[in-house]
Amino acid sequence: LSRVVTYPIWLIYTTILRLFKNPRPAITLQDPEVKYALRLIDKEEVSHDTRRFRFALPSIDHVLGLPVGQHIYLSARIDGALVVRPYTPVSSDDDKGFVDLIAKIYFRGVHPKFPDGGKMSQYLDSLKIGDTIDFRGPSGLLIYKGKGKANLKISFIQSEFAIRPEKKAEPVTKKVKYVGMIAGGTGITPMLQIIRAIIKDKDDPTVCQLLFANQTEKDILLRSELEEIQVQNPGRFKCWYTLDRAPES
Repeated sequence: LSRVVTYPIWLIYTTILRLFKNPRPAITLQDPEVKYALRLIDKEEVSHDTRRFRFALPSIDHVLGLPVGQHIYLSARIDGALVVRPYTPVSSDDDKGFVDLIAKIYFRGVHPKFPDGGKMSQYLDSLKIGDTIDFRGPSGLLIYKGKGKANLKISFIQSEFAIRPEKKAEPVTKKVKYVGMIAGGTGITPMLQIIRAIIKDKDDPTVCQLLFANQTEKDILLRSELEEIQVQNPGRFKCWYTLDRAPES
């Protein structure tokens, strides 16, 4: 004798969906109060005092899990003291298996007001491939939520930001058509993070405008990336530079 076993159609359907549905990527930053030791796997010299650092995530399927607009903290014990500094990655959660940081190295003996240079930046520069450093986050008062929806009051799409007036306050949603940004030096990294996220969405008409200040022309970080975005999206992104010392020519 044979037996025919029948299953509800919904059970078969959901099982098939589970087999073919793309699983959500594993998130590295599960708890903002926990430190995660990440290993340096590549270091690139961008300029005489700027480096790009690539750190491996726990697996090739992991993403960092950093909302757009937020930053991380790096911490290390340097000369016996705990040093903590904020950084914004230049990679995003579209990238799996790694996170990239751009850092300007403030060397000892270069600036008279800071004769010892930057503790964390020099420590980063001293790291060798395979060394680890502690990441913690996400942190910050602003999150880019993506494009909103048009409604009876607003006939056009606007970008949405969740902004906390202070750390413990509830976020307030702001909708905008234009995003104006002012950045100096390495302060460009959080701006670039938001610019990329907005521009990536072709259905988001939000316009980004950036005023980027630096000491000299050679100090302009990520210039090629900014100008590529501007060339490819002339109606959605504008960038202006200001310099403390203009080129002699």
